[in-house]
Amino acid sequence: MEDFIIHPSPSIPLIGGRSIDLLKTSQLLTDEYAVKILVATVRVPRSAQEISRRFGIPIAACYRRIRDLQKVGLVECQERRLSQEGKRVSFYLSTVKNAYVFFEGGRLRVKFELKTGGADQYGDQWHDIELNPDEQRKKDEDDKGEDPSQ
Repeated sequence: MEDFIIHPSPSIPLIGGRSIDLLKTSQLLTDEYAVKILVATVRVPRSAQEISRRFGIPIAACYRRIRDLQKVGLVECQERRLSQEGKRVSFYLSTVKNAYVFFEGGRLRVKFELKTGGADQYGDQWHDIELNPDEQRKKDEDDKGEDPSQ
């Protein structure tokens, strides 16, 4: 049987007081622009301008999704180069090796494997996401016969 981590709030704590919201991270995998960015950057670093042009993503949306993907560690800035016009251009690379999202037995389960191998902020285990933690907590308390208002 596989190990599962259940998070009452769907997040993974990070060093520095930040945390990764697993539900929002999973939602990025269903966002058309975010997926196109992950596909574009899976093998070679690309600039936002190149991704925007090649994949038909409006440039503002492209930068916004790249920022969202960076926040959760699915894309990183690999290098910065000076363009012919003298501007600094960032080149991004996907860190995702595999990503799994399952809805099974009334639970959303996710697992992210990054190219770094080993343990990263997502670990190597499946994570259960409580989609409505307040309702689940109330149900659990009712099952125990406790008064949730106390």
